[in-house]
Amino acid sequence: MIRLLQKTLVCWLAAALTLVPFAYFGTESKVAHAADNGLALKPYMGWSSYSLQVYDGPEGNWTSEAKLKMISDAMREKLQAHGYEYINIDAGWNGSMDEYGRPLPSETLYPNGFENLVDYIHNNGQKVGIYLIPGLSKEAYEKNLPIYGTEYHMQDIAAQPLRPADYWDIDYKIDFSKPGAQEYVNSIADLIASWGVDFVKFDSVTPGSGHNDLSIDARDDVKAWSMALSKHGIWLELSWALDHNYVDFWKKYANGWRVNWDVEAYDRNIGMTQWSNIARLFPDAALWWRDAGPGGWNDFDSLNIGNGQTSGLTRDERQTAATLWAIACAQFYTGDDLTNLDSYGLELLTNDEVIAVNQAGRPAHPVSMATNQQVWYANNGDGTYTVALFNLGTKGASMNVKWSDIGLDGAASVRDLWAHKELGDDATGMTNIYLEPHASRLFKVTAKNGTSKVNDDDTGVKYTGSWTRNGGKELVQDAQDLNVLIMESSDATNPIAPEVSNLVESLEQAAPESVVETGEHWVIYIDAANNANQSDEPAFVSIWTVNAA
Repeated sequence: MIRLLQKTLVCWLAAALTLVPFAYFGTESKVAHAADNGLALKPYMGWSSYSLQVYDGPEGNWTSEAKLKMISDAMREKLQAHGYEYINIDAGWNGSMDEYGRPLPSETLYPNGFENLVDYIHNNGQKVGIYLIPGLSKEAYEKNLPIYGTEYHMQDIAAQPLRPADYWDIDYKIDFSKPGAQEYVNSIADLIASWGVDFVKFDSVTPGSGHNDLSIDARDDVKAWSMALSKHGIWLELSWALDHNYVDFWKKYANGWRVNWDVEAYDRNIGMTQWSNIARLFPDAALWWRDAGPGGWNDFDSLNIGNGQTSGLTRDERQTAATLWAIACAQFYTGDDLTNLDSYGLELLTNDEVIAVNQAGRPAHPVSMATNQQVWYANNGDGTYTVALFNLGTKGASMNVKWSDIGLDGAASVRDLWAHKELGDDATGMTNIYLEPHASRLFKVTAKNGTSKVNDDDTGVKYTGSWTRNGGKELVQDAQDLNVLIMESSDATNPIAPEVSNLVESLEQAAPESVVETGEHWVIYIDAANNANQSDEPAFVSIWTVNAA
């Protein structure tokens, strides 16, 4: 390929003006940029046991066969028709291990056998998840147990000197450069797949989980588990508080990743959660929103809004939490006792218009976070916008939304998604929308006419190769239209092939070590205004190779 003075060509597709209705790449055209295992085309919906394990303590017995069957039945009755599917069993499901150092389900919790429980949940039309952490059992190491199907043993694969694999120092770290290491992980994946497990929450993943450095570094574990689980079609969800500096790695190997610490209050007198644990997620949503898409989604933890007596949130805060999870396209699962939802909680968890926002997979981002009164929006690619208003302050406030702030120049109709109500048309935006402290509104805005300013985030255009995004900050939008032409550089029949050849020749003269390889693809920016003026030569704004042979 062409190498230009050893420098990477950085190319920016800035904001372009597109007439309404829109015609550009939507979610369906995006390449799945997370674990390429055919899973997670949409955020998953379901239930997790952990919040109730914290809230009720061990006496709640929320990982037991009886309680899990009760939850499965309640999900089928109340939530399943709205898309809820997963029953995820958190820490504590396992009892002992087998002769190969593989975890086995507790016989006390599952007296009829774990597979009996899995079959019950599957027969209810649902899927089953379990909890695992990195490393190998210290007991398995001390006994030097054999690795199933190999000549190797536990002491052959342990990292030396011995060191922790997790936040709590439960297991020893595995050295995945050693033979037998991947085979050990494969053997566990094969075993849990034989039980019918559909989902794994992989906890204490670092960098993250209280160690935002490489002192533990579970990336090799993540890669190994991703490879082992993918062949069985098992979802891999990473936890917790993952370090965003390594987001490309998480996206490559996982179907989801927790972006912050536990949502639980860890105080029964407060509730299952608390407002501060919801409010701290807004900056995370603003940081991670570009990283979510088909194949892998951001995880905000359990959405505990089903019962006002246990939630720890006010009525307004419960709706605000659901609104944030929805517009961020975060994994949409609750930790509530599904047999004890109040009417308002059930209403929040089963609002199909709000759920549709979550499942559409278009994460929203803020117009500004300069104040506690925030407007967030997503351009849905079909002439509609998702618009959410949040009052994160401690006093009531009136808010305005300018269509120009969300990239729309023209009138639009507005629908209130929580109220299921059409609010009419607005020429330039909405004004004087009053919100109590910690309250929110959620709207679907449909463009009636005019133009919409969009950029690569809105269109779903993706780039490959070496490039940067200005340190993670948007560039100032461009003032003119840009046409993008994708062509084969070796195609002599292309009308601008001579210009390409001339450009390549001049580049090679400037950099003699550059090489042009046959069959490369080029992406070329052409000045649309220049073309409109019928200039003899196109004005090349930028040129670079993609998908080089």
